[in-house]
Formats: sequence, structure tokens, C-alpha cells
Amino acid sequence: MKKPRPRSVSTAAAQADSGFSYSRPFFEDLVDRALAHAKKLGATDAGAEASEGCGLSVNVRKGALETVERNRDKSLGVTVYLGNQRGNASTSDFSDAAIAQTVQAAYDIARFTAEDPTGGLPDAADIAEPGTHRDLDLFHPWDISSEEAAALAMECEAAAMKTHKRITNSEGAGVSVQQSHFFSAHSNGFRGGYASSRHSLSVAPIASLPGRNAEMQRDAWYSSMRSASELASPAEVGRYAAQRALSRLGSRKIPTTECPVLFESTLAAGLLGGFVHAVSGGALYRKTSFLLDSLGKPVFPKHIDVLEDPFILRGKGSSPFDEEGVRVQPRKVVDAGRVQGYFLSSYSARKLGMKTTGNSGGSHNLVMSSRLTREGDDLDAMLRKLGTGLFVIELMGQGVNYVTGDYSRGASGFWVENGEIAYPVHEITIAGNLKTMFKGIEAIGADAYNYGAKTVGSVLINRMKVAGS
Repeated sequence: MKKPRPRSVSTAAAQADSGFSYSRPFFEDLVDRALAHAKKLGATDAGAEASEGCGLSVNVRKGALETVERNRDKSLGVTVYLGNQRGNASTSDFSDAAIAQTVQAAYDIARFTAEDPTGGLPDAADIAEPGTHRDLDLFHPWDISSEEAAALAMECEAAAMKTHKRITNSEGAGVSVQQSHFFSAHSNGFRGGYASSRHSLSVAPIASLPGRNAEMQRDAWYSSMRSASELASPAEVGRYAAQRALSRLGSRKIPTTECPVLFESTLAAGLLGGFVHAVSGGALYRKTSFLLDSLGKPVFPKHIDVLEDPFILRGKGSSPFDEEGVRVQPRKVVDAGRVQGYFLSSYSARKLGMKTTGNSGGSHNLVMSSRLTREGDDLDAMLRKLGTGLFVIELMGQGVNYVTGDYSRGASGFWVENGEIAYPVHEITIAGNLKTMFKGIEAIGADAYNYGAKTVGSVLINRMKVAGS
């Protein structure tokens, strides 16, 4: 089946034939009315944001339609400052009376809130000025009906089921189509907004081995992009998900040991996420991070770099400004293993006596790389570098203590001997400390995988504890 064609629409033309109920000019007027009412009440500063989102989610299982959900939501959020006192309120009612009530509610909350000298809007010198906001090609509405979405999901599931006779069941397949737009303005002069989209296709097949020791193994795969034209085909997603499930049949336990561990590229972004959390403003000013005072210090080996680029076209972490309207820019977060910058909002920066890095709302398109990586360092090459040890393809649980860096996760994957996969393993736990793990990164593969706002290849760590039987 041919995929329904997505539409490519510039940010400037985002509301034209987009499926949205409200236009950009309507949101601008809505926000301006809210700010005007806040000023009338006596607010020293104020900000407001109007947003709308809509989408379609379809799920099928074993060739039958299970659920069709359409979502549509809207919101007006207002923040009011009375000096160093802050109040916030929101509504989904866009009537004049509701706007007045929402602004009044934010004002009343501010009156009874304790003063915070580090609060307030971003400094005017830090905001992204109107006219400088880049169009990053983030909005690609997908003109697809629920029937067409169901057909795509069924095609994906069918491809998985046809891969091998041992694919005997399925947890289902799904198609998700989402798009949104917003407009925000502050009394410090910031004005801006844009539309964006995110579409995905996924499936979760189950493989089984018959007999007295019957075994079932599940795995899943998906494709997620700003534009539906860039999604992997339903057949590709289905077959690969099935192959992953089949590869796990015959899993066994292994004895407790210490060995090198290779994290699949799909999981390596989680390691990068642990670093981001530890050097983010909230954890730093609360002193709940294992990487306090790490600026300018080596956290990774000298061959490791981490780059941030908010301006990648169609990037999942791209934005012309952060959630506060602050300018963003490409930068080196880690250079030759040393931390060059934190992830700070205006508030956390003031708490730390520093300047905002334009990261209110999170990081923007991080890429973690090694200067030792060569073009041919695919997964097979990384397995050879692993030698004998554990190749992890799934992690379970939330066993990360960001105060101490202690790391303990349930895992499954493959035992590797002499650079070759020997057999699948399950019911194990891998443990270490993120400080040691970061310093122990020996190699990063060329098999880069994008997970949201983070891109990294498979990561080889020199030694971790593996708890087995």
C-alpha cells in the first residue's frame, strides 16, 4: 500500500489548510489581550502563551482494528509577576471572560506567593528578537484518514508476522499523527511561535519456541519523524521488529561476572541523557547531582565530544528559541572530554550566578561522538572491539541515582565471545557508577541512532558488574 502523502508547509504558512481550529493572528490577539489585562491589574511583568494541538492515533492487533483516538486540545497560559512574586494560571476557554478570570487568578496567586529574587522573565538582552527566528522546517501535516492509518498499521504488523513461522503473536501495531502550534509573548519584548509535527509507526511482535520448555520473547521497533515522507516503510519496520524478537529466542542466564559492556545505539542515548540531567541547572543549584562543579573538568575520556545544534532542519530537538524565548545557538557542551557548558534556564542560571544557555525546556539536538570512530565502525566492528562481554539491547527499571551516580538496571541482550554473538541472555542486572562509566567509554560506533533530541552510536564501556545466576 502506498503511504498517504504528507504535506510540506512552511512555518509562515502553518495555519493554511492545517487542520487547526485557530490561526496565528487569533493567538497573537489572544495573548496581547491577556498581557494588556495583566498590565491593567498592575503586574510589573507578564508572559502569555496560546497553543493548540491535534492528532490521530490508530492501533491494530492481529489484523483487527483495536482503537481509533482523535485528540484536540487548546490552552492559554498566563504568568504574572509582582516584583519578585510570581503567579501562573491557565485555561482552555478562549472567551473574554475566561481570559480576564485567568489573568486575575495568576495575579492573585502572585500576591500570596513568597518573593524569589532570582525569578522573573529572561533579561531583555537574552531574548530572541522578532525577525531573527529561523524557519527550521518543523511542520509537515500528514493528510491521512483513520482508515488509511489502520491499513498502514496492519501492513506493518502483517510484515512482522510473515517474517518467520515462529512469530506467533503480536502486541499490536500503531500509527500516530500529531501536530501543534503556539504563540508566546512577554512584556520584555519577546514575541514568537511556530508550528511543528511528529508522526510515528510502530509494532511489537512476539516470537515463540514450542515444546516442553515453551518460550516467548517480545521486541518492538518504530519509526518517528517530523515528516511522514521520511518514515521507514511499514514492511521495514515490521520485519526488523520481528528479527529482533526472533534473535532473543533461546535466552539463558549467565553467571555473575565483571566484563566490558556494549550498549546498543538505541540505548546509548540514555547514557547521554544521564549526563544532561547531571549538568542541568535544577540538579546543580539544588546540589542533587553527581557532577557538581564539573565545568571545565574532564568527565569523559579525551576522545569524547558532545555537540548541541538547535538549528538542524526537521530535527526533533530543533527550535529557533527556548521555552522562555531566549536565543539558542550551536555549541560544544563537551570538548575532548571536558565539560564546556551546562544546561541552564534563566532561573537556574541566576541561582548559580551564571548566564542562561537557552535550555529552558531541555537540550537541542545533542550529538555524542568519539574522535577515534572510523567510518567502518558498524555494529559488527563494535562487537569485535567488545571481544568477550555483554551486548545490551534492552534495559528495565529506573535504577539511576543522580545524586551519587549509582547505576543499576535490569537488562537483556547477548553474550559475545571473541567478537561474535554466542547466545541471547536475559534476567540479568548491570551495575556501576555513571562517573566511572563515563570515564570508561572506550569507543562509540558509527551506527549513530537518533532518539528524540539525542544522537549517538553504540557505546562500549570497559567494565561493569553483571549480576546473573
